[in-house]
Amino acid sequence: MLGLVAIVSLFEQYDLYLFSLNLRQIQADLAIAEADLGWLGSVVRSGALLSLFIALAADRFGRRRLLLLTVIAYTLLTGATALAPDARTFVVLQFLARGFAVAETLIAVVVIAEEFAPEHRGWGIGALGAIQACGAGLAAVAFGFVDVLPGGWRSLYLIGLVPLGLVAYWRRTLPETARFRDLQSARGTAMHSAPALAPVLDLVRTRPGRFAGLASVVFFAGLAMTPGSFFAPKFLQDVHGWSPAAVASLNFLGGAFAIVGNPLAGWLSDRRGRRPVTLLFSTGYVLVTLVFYSATGVLAPALWVLLIFTMMGTDVTLSAFGAELFPTSQRSTASGLRSGARELGGVAGLGLVSLLFGLLGSNWLAIGVLCIVGLLAPLLVLLTFPETAGRTLEEIAPETDLRDPR
Repeated sequence: MLGLVAIVSLFEQYDLYLFSLNLRQIQADLAIAEADLGWLGSVVRSGALLSLFIALAADRFGRRRLLLLTVIAYTLLTGATALAPDARTFVVLQFLARGFAVAETLIAVVVIAEEFAPEHRGWGIGALGAIQACGAGLAAVAFGFVDVLPGGWRSLYLIGLVPLGLVAYWRRTLPETARFRDLQSARGTAMHSAPALAPVLDLVRTRPGRFAGLASVVFFAGLAMTPGSFFAPKFLQDVHGWSPAAVASLNFLGGAFAIVGNPLAGWLSDRRGRRPVTLLFSTGYVLVTLVFYSATGVLAPALWVLLIFTMMGTDVTLSAFGAELFPTSQRSTASGLRSGARELGGVAGLGLVSLLFGLLGSNWLAIGVLCIVGLLAPLLVLLTFPETAGRTLEEIAPETDLRDPR
């Protein structure tokens, strides 16, 4: 199950990471002003909000069917990005691609959460994240050739069409999750006849406190983490004078160490608890990022590795919380809402970078300010989150009524 879901997720991460890596080249080719970079990134990032509607459908029609749809859609949109003639077309294509790509990751996490035993659930989500992160490594290797490939950054987006060849095999071998089949059997046709927003309304009605707490945490995490990671490759090139090949080498070699944060965070949270491990990684991210954007060149590589390490670890534990805190009938919807709140934080963060640029005269100082605000995320985890490690999904969040999804 992990292998089937992760292999396509690898290319999903490749597609998402291309934008950050190629930001400088895309800016030059499409004539984008420096002060507009934050806005451009913000608009593209907001495409992830579309994933909510796809996640809603996964709670009605199944995980398997929507996974296949998302893979086909984001792959085609990524390939089409290579032909974008101007900044406006680029933004539209990447906006749509982002929505389907993020939805694929959300549903993949739900699949792992529903199929793995409680004592290994965190590790499974972490391992999925580690395999996905290898897609960022693939993007980094390809980026090393951006100056010699015909078409430059455009050629890298064409590579994103590879997953289409995997869909034919995947559609025959990927099963539906046992928990969703049981839910479908219990509720029958009522699942499809209920109003489209029934899972959202049910979630808000039955677990408002959990939803509000989770949404707030991921919003503030996104506010700090999105700008910090998005601008890192450009920071290394502009401030430290790194070449694209050097940035690619760091992403590939350093990223190999950084992705250990995914399974390590999952494994630790299975044994030591989700809450303390989330506090450790999320607070660590803020501190490391503040130092990274003010450090000398010799420390930059190690700090970048720690930045990605702590960011990935935080994503793993918050993804686990998002899947565990809600029942099967709401799980995909809750994951979509969690992602939506995180992306709103990311969109706000990137937009605030551009606003603060006008006040501070530096994108790097703006990122530091947002990191300090991001400390609200671990504080809210400490104050509001229950412990979920080692407990069954039914114990954490039982179904309120299997007969009526409304």
